[in-house]
Amino acid sequence: MKHIYLNLKRFDVPREYGGVNSLAPLNKWAETIIESTQKKLNKYKNSDVEFVQFYPELHLLEAVKALDSDSLIKIGSQGVYRDDVEIGKNFGALTTNLPAAILSELGCKYTLIGHCEERNDIRGIIEASGKTDEDAISIILNKEILAAQERDIKVLYCIGENNNQQTEWQNVLYNQIYFGLKGANKSDVVLAYEPIWSIGPGKQPADKEYITKVAKFIKKEFGDIDIVYGGGLKQDNASMLASIDEISGGLIALTRFQGDIGFYPDEYLEIIDLYLN
Repeated sequence: MKHIYLNLKRFDVPREYGGVNSLAPLNKWAETIIESTQKKLNKYKNSDVEFVQFYPELHLLEAVKALDSDSLIKIGSQGVYRDDVEIGKNFGALTTNLPAAILSELGCKYTLIGHCEERNDIRGIIEASGKTDEDAISIILNKEILAAQERDIKVLYCIGENNNQQTEWQNVLYNQIYFGLKGANKSDVVLAYEPIWSIGPGKQPADKEYITKVAKFIKKEFGDIDIVYGGGLKQDNASMLASIDEISGGLIALTRFQGDIGFYPDEYLEIIDLYLN
């Protein structure tokens, strides 16, 4: 199966506040994205491909409500808390946190866990205590994965090495997967590989040879788990990524990186067509 994921990050923030949203007012933003994409994706109805869109928590209910009954789009959250509501125990004393129970009730089918931005956040908290522990980050993320799977929510689990870790990328990725997926049902997990060292303005993107090498290593160590490219599926790399047998899709974020940068539904659809065709 092919997987096309969309991480909408905080692209809902209007430009006047420093964000990239000129697409729609905040209360219509998710609805606009769904309505601009779902019918046009119907041409892939008989294809072995799934489309998942990850929304900020504010927009999850609106996104689910905007889905047609036969929509190919699945809605996902951008995270989940490591503890959940439990009958006879925790009734919901989880202020500021997003339990898997409410995601399930909303109709979310997926959650995004371990994105480099989430890893950086956890890393910063650990380092504030004067410690450094990379494995602890993945152990915390493992609790999120298990909480999601208890509610039958599938997981896109992000892994990747940063600049300081590139010389030992095999150990870094192995430990992120080993500790992150411990006790998890791997058949309901897709890995998103983020070469963090190559992402961002002025950086040299990871090439086909490097991505292929990494994907082959992961499959050799952990079996035939689906891997997508999490470093940004774009117009300029869609054909290259489609040519890698070990890669089963990609994670789209921004669609325009110059001028009026931002997310544009028509460009999102163009990227999908370039990759799948």
